Amino acid sequence: MVAILATALGALAALVHVYIFVLESIRWRAPRVWRRFGVADQQAADTVRPMAYNQGFYNLFLAVGAALGLALFWAGGPGTVADVAGRTLALFSLGCMAGAALVLITTGRRYLAAAAMQGVLPLAAFVLFLFA
Repeated sequence: MVAILATALGALAALVHVYIFVLESIRWRAPRVWRRFGVADQQAADTVRPMAYNQGFYNLFLAVGAALGLALFWAGGPGTVADVAGRTLALFSLGCMAGAALVLITTGRRYLAAAAMQGVLPLAAFVLFLFA
């Protein structure tokens, strides 16, 4: 049961990070999107665009790592290479997601909600995977 809950939370965390990728790397040019990230005007959005594009891909890579880890975890039986590799990759990716959320908190209180959105699911999944 713990493994199923950890997987569900980990998959949701991966989906959140794919969504962030879409916003930062694909839809950034829309004023509604860059305003959501606290960017004040078009000039600032154009200046920050390369960084947002790059950051979006970081989110995508973490999501892919978590998803691949979950798939490998379930592909093998307990103690198999797939189980160990999947658990390791999932823990690494989820831990990086949670760590990035902690870093976001250090940039100011106004980012607390964003950090919670990005970090609560992977942190919960990480802890549950330790017991799965």
